[in-house]
Amino acid sequence: MKQPIHRSDLRLKCGMIYYGTLRKWMWFRCNHQFAKTRALAPLPYTAFAHKTILRRPLKDVEMWMQENKIINLNLAVPHVHGILLRPGETFSYWKCIGKPRKSKGYVDGMILRNGTFTAGTGGGLCQLANLIFWMTLHTPLTVVERHRHGYDVFPDSNRTQPFGSGATCFYPHGDLMIRNDTQDTYQLLVTVGNTHLEGAWQVSTKPEYRYEIVERNHKMEGEYWGGYSRHNELYQQVFDSQGALVDDHLVVKNHAIMTYAPFLETKEKEETP
Repeated sequence: MKQPIHRSDLRLKCGMIYYGTLRKWMWFRCNHQFAKTRALAPLPYTAFAHKTILRRPLKDVEMWMQENKIINLNLAVPHVHGILLRPGETFSYWKCIGKPRKSKGYVDGMILRNGTFTAGTGGGLCQLANLIFWMTLHTPLTVVERHRHGYDVFPDSNRTQPFGSGATCFYPHGDLMIRNDTQDTYQLLVTVGNTHLEGAWQVSTKPEYRYEIVERNHKMEGEYWGGYSRHNELYQQVFDSQGALVDDHLVVKNHAIMTYAPFLETKEKEETP
């Protein structure tokens, strides 16, 4: 991988204005294609359900950021909970939630920027995007837009999902968009519990297939400029009602610059007399 480029704040701001304008124009021009209807009564069948811990200790991250993240999640979740994704419609994460502003009650939480973390308004909402993306990989729904950080900031600690199985979102142009190419209606359910963020994709008819995600070709490499990079591929396996594998295809390739040394140094044992 090429050595990361650190752009100036001015260039970053100009880029956000430009791409943000394009995103809002796309939302306006294709408004009829986006999912808008919500229903609180759940659809009868569960396509996939998952939950992630809310207070996860991270190296050098103060816990107040985790608590503020929960505040932000409680504000964002009602905008996506119950959303119906009908055949042909597209779910847009940011179009549903809107811009996280302090005037709406959002507080400073952890955000990742240029290979490090800092505090920013609405920080922590990526956990919601991560959950939705991971659940979607276990359904026949089509992910049409997904982003991940170009940096791997935190070493694996009690990781239960493969590296690169999340989706970062930055308003408005870094979106998570999911299209329903099936003949069934899907419904997104998300709640903020006491200890976990809990979610499910419900569906109008009983699912015919079961989906699993398999990691392959995971590796860490030293780069010519002195840093390290991390790579892997995620494959979606599809099983029928009898448990037979009917499909196995690539869904995600991940590449990231590591901000920590991935290999432990070894010390030679001293000889005992």
